[in-house]
Amino acid sequence: MQIIAGPCVIESKEILETIAKEIVRLNNKYGVDIIFKASFDKANRTSLSSYRGPGMEKGLQMLDDIKQTYGLRILTDIHESYQAKLVAEVADVLQIPAFLCRQTDLLTAASQTGKIVNIKKAQFLSGKDMKYPMEKAICSGAAEVWLTERGNTFGYNNLVVDFRNIPDMLQFSPTVIMDCTHSVQRPGAENGVTGGNREFIPYMALAAKAFGATGYFFEIHPAPEMALSDGTNMLPLDKFENVLKSII
Repeated sequence: MQIIAGPCVIESKEILETIAKEIVRLNNKYGVDIIFKASFDKANRTSLSSYRGPGMEKGLQMLDDIKQTYGLRILTDIHESYQAKLVAEVADVLQIPAFLCRQTDLLTAASQTGKIVNIKKAQFLSGKDMKYPMEKAICSGAAEVWLTERGNTFGYNNLVVDFRNIPDMLQFSPTVIMDCTHSVQRPGAENGVTGGNREFIPYMALAAKAFGATGYFFEIHPAPEMALSDGTNMLPLDKFENVLKSII
């Protein structure tokens, strides 16, 4: 089972370390190997004025500090092909954002690094459609490819999860991850920022488990109401352990 957890975006060293310490504690207590995730640049924010992150150079250094200090595997996302080689020097898993999951050059660049590639399913694709992005990655040399469900667009400012996508993707991918936090988003629903309903995160995890998910993705934060990105759909750090216990 793959478990991925961390803040939406890098905000500060202090927040990264607070989350990393809790992940290490949970790894030791439950015998799991949670992968630490955080973005160095949220290039797809709703508004130009929204916080994006520290940028690639500084962000990668901060992620490498977490990796070296706490011994955690690292996942982060890339938005452009040129980033793949540099990010692969730090990250163990390169993530392809949902909106970009059909971008051939991006998939190829990530796959040629030799790192694991996690492809998030676009909000406009079915689970069965993800066979083709996966094939692009495998044919480009990816050693291992994961697929992540994160909901589908349902009218304006809303997402709905069709959990049938999980067994559909399991037909051709042994690792299918449920993004339990982005799936509760309300995209662009709060006057230029994305809203969400974090109270449903535990239920998303349990439903995904029932449908056979082989991994789980959570964005967590010590104080989501103060977060600089996606606060409404992040799980409070002090609630993460109970959700974790329900799926392992």
